[in-house]
Amino acid sequence: MSDNQEENPIVENVEPPFVKLTAPTLSEIESTWLVVAKNRRLNRDWEALMQRHPENTRRCYEDLCTAPTTRQPGRVFPLKGKPYKGAWEYEVTKGDRVFYVPDEEQLKVVVYYAGKHPNLSPTP
Repeated sequence: MSDNQEENPIVENVEPPFVKLTAPTLSEIESTWLVVAKNRRLNRDWEALMQRHPENTRRCYEDLCTAPTTRQPGRVFPLKGKPYKGAWEYEVTKGDRVFYVPDEEQLKVVVYYAGKHPNLSPTP
């Protein structure tokens, strides 16, 4: 390793079983939040979503990296009910969703579902 290489303290916050979510290729944003997938399988689902809708997933990723708890009417909102405490939903397209839990203390977003809109919202 080079001594000139900067260490990113956000990436050090990734602990198993979490995996750093694959970033869209054109995404060069100033990330204040670490976005991680719950597991590798979820990261594959995210990558499939990026293949189907690259622009929408790029916008979703940017929003998760910069302001995951900012409501956008009809697109980004917290889920209601006891089983969904702390969980949010992001409407990527009319038929695709991303569900995640933001942790404001660690500035980390854990994505626990990415894919087709399920009949019932998945629980974290």
